[in-house]
Amino acid sequence: TMNSTASHANHHSFILTGIPGMSDKNPWMAFPLGFLYTLTLLGNGTILAVIKVDESLHEPMYYFLSILAVTDVSLSMSTSPSMLSIFWFNAPEIPFDACITQMFFIHGFGVVESGVLVSMAFDRFVAIRDPLRYASILTHDIIGKIGIAVLIRAVCVVLPVPFLIKRLPFCHSNVLSHSYCLHQDAMRLACASTHINSLYGLIIVIFTLGLDAVIILFSYMLILKTVLGIASRTERVKALNTCLSHICAVLLFYVPLIGVTMIHRFGKHLSPVVHTLMANIYLLLPPVLNPIVYSVKTKQIR
Repeated sequence: TMNSTASHANHHSFILTGIPGMSDKNPWMAFPLGFLYTLTLLGNGTILAVIKVDESLHEPMYYFLSILAVTDVSLSMSTSPSMLSIFWFNAPEIPFDACITQMFFIHGFGVVESGVLVSMAFDRFVAIRDPLRYASILTHDIIGKIGIAVLIRAVCVVLPVPFLIKRLPFCHSNVLSHSYCLHQDAMRLACASTHINSLYGLIIVIFTLGLDAVIILFSYMLILKTVLGIASRTERVKALNTCLSHICAVLLFYVPLIGVTMIHRFGKHLSPVVHTLMANIYLLLPPVLNPIVYSVKTKQIR
């Protein structure tokens, strides 16, 4: 119990939650998690190495894939410190500033990943719409600029988040509901109005992830229109085939994201374990599966 003087104090740390209500089972998660992180590093590392070594893969599509691989590793590494400290070392406490820093990186790389998926949709659109000028449109210079733009956008939209959290007083509980720090999760614990935080979070989601999803959808409508205009059936299939791995990557990113959002909104009655599982799938699955999807679906990489 807190005494009256402490209840007015701000917390200096948060407590992260492993498996809700089953903290004795936490050590069991250490190995699957360790395995997932290893798989992420191996898979994405392999893709980066293959693209670097193989001259025939030095084309725009694979440069974007490299950017995706780096983003996936970064997203994975953003969650790993706190998850491993809970599950491996049974140390659930995280200092306030470390929590805010982790929050910045997780949300930041989430927005980067979304932006990379948009640029990959643009890449497929150019490749199918204007195959002869593909390499001359998407030069190294342009790809670099797109990459930097995606990064700058993410930093700009996520930068206010740490400050919006820092200005809030925390006097109730300091127990977070996940094994890493998320803005919407920390925000819940504040003992002041979080309207600005909620509104800003919503604006970010609509204008980055929401807008990106619409742009990707629109690109594919244009791609489909172009493909249907191709005379021979084999050429049509071939053109669509080059898009398949990107479509899978998009689904791997957006489906769990929508799932998490829905569960947050409407799943109050569900067991906390479901919430935890969904939130972990959303952050851990794409980095593990993207390299696998690309290796299975892309002949050159296979």
